[in-house]
Amino acid sequence: MSFRRMIVGLTFIAVFTMAVRVSVDTDTWWHLRAGAWIVEHGQILQSDPFSLTRQGESWIYPGWLAQIGLYAIHSALGFAGLNLITALMVVLAFSFVWLLLEGPLLMRAFVLLLATTVSGVYWSARPHIFSFALVGIFLWVLARARAGNRAWLWGLPPLMALWSNLHGGFAIGFMLIAAYLVGEVIEASLSVLSRHTSPSEVWRERRSIIQSLIIVGLVCAAAVAINPHGPQMLLYPFKTVSVSTLQAYIQEWQSPDFHRLEVQPFLWMLILCMVVLALSNRRKNAVELVLVASFAYLSLVAARNIALFALVSAPVVARHGFAAVEPLLKNRKTGSQLPERLARRINVALFFFITLAALIKISVPLSDQVNREAIAGQVPVEAVDYLSRQSSRGPLFNSYNWGGYILWELYPEHLSFVDGRTDLFDDVILSDYILAWRADPGWEQVIDRWNIQVALLETSAPLARAMECKGWVHLYVDDKAVILSRSLEP
Repeated sequence: MSFRRMIVGLTFIAVFTMAVRVSVDTDTWWHLRAGAWIVEHGQILQSDPFSLTRQGESWIYPGWLAQIGLYAIHSALGFAGLNLITALMVVLAFSFVWLLLEGPLLMRAFVLLLATTVSGVYWSARPHIFSFALVGIFLWVLARARAGNRAWLWGLPPLMALWSNLHGGFAIGFMLIAAYLVGEVIEASLSVLSRHTSPSEVWRERRSIIQSLIIVGLVCAAAVAINPHGPQMLLYPFKTVSVSTLQAYIQEWQSPDFHRLEVQPFLWMLILCMVVLALSNRRKNAVELVLVASFAYLSLVAARNIALFALVSAPVVARHGFAAVEPLLKNRKTGSQLPERLARRINVALFFFITLAALIKISVPLSDQVNREAIAGQVPVEAVDYLSRQSSRGPLFNSYNWGGYILWELYPEHLSFVDGRTDLFDDVILSDYILAWRADPGWEQVIDRWNIQVALLETSAPLARAMECKGWVHLYVDDKAVILSRSLEP
């Protein structure tokens, strides 16, 4: 085995090994429930059947195809299947990013593994993992087009049509096209301002790529309409980001907390990116600067965008990192080399033992017990199990993070008050939920308005204490959750 093959192989084994982990989070459950509903009813969801507060109202969500896929995988392979499909999407994204990296082999491997570490905050068994893979593909196609292969751009509209049926992150595809377009316009403007070329010459030189990006962008917009909800899907991303409660209370929509260890690799890569751009003697083109600046900004505004920054910045770090260290590499003295046959045997041995260690690590999150233990740390498994064995007492108030799990385990006997579908509940319902959960003045009116008879809350929730003071009785309590009822009688 050659040294190059060993390093490439071990790099992607490392990426896959890092990505195979418990992928279920609190939002996974409502996606699984939606996928189950679509399969059982043989139709796409057009209105909400799951919540007390929005039941029967229009629900436009672009992830139906991903939800069916996740549900099918879970049904066939359980949690291990969800962990594997999540890891495969991560590997797919970084496979295309790898093709964009320049420089020595070991430097490319280092940059890819750093980017993988940075993006780890994003990996979970939700439709957005398909967006992650598609961002990697879009970046590769756009880079190929800029290098002169314009025909590749016509692969984007079919991908966009698929994307708009997988996840609302299809808006990122338009952002990437726009970044390339803005970068090309800036490059053209700088050429004119430098007086090296006339405007007509600049236009002749860049007309093809600029026109192609505009036309393909418009065709992609039309492609988004190829979904069960039609052209109105184009408005979905704007509706989602307009929910102010997201930025105020949902962690992944807030600025990153750099005190959290898992967020710090983003800071390292951001600093590294700035350093190599400063030290590199290679020309910085406007496209890469626009990409890095825009996604760095988005990541600093909302932590959920950190993974996208990792994909976008990796080629820039590799390209200019190589340029920064190239003078040092030229003066490096090469030592004596091992005989080729011995070197190949050593490479095979290293590859074998590292792969064996990776397989041992991968086997851990594929265990059903490990997944269930992790899930028990996220959601109130015992409390929900108690509710499943009781007859329904009436409308339920639940903590936001547990709504999806309630739908998966208790629907249709119990509906959620709220769950992770913030685009559906918007600020009206979410504001009522927050007011009630915090037991702010007016909480009783919210509870009475929805005729709440049972509440499933964290044991430390202010509303739990307020309900106790108002005479609500305990049906169940453990270290994680408490179930309260207006009365002991069902």
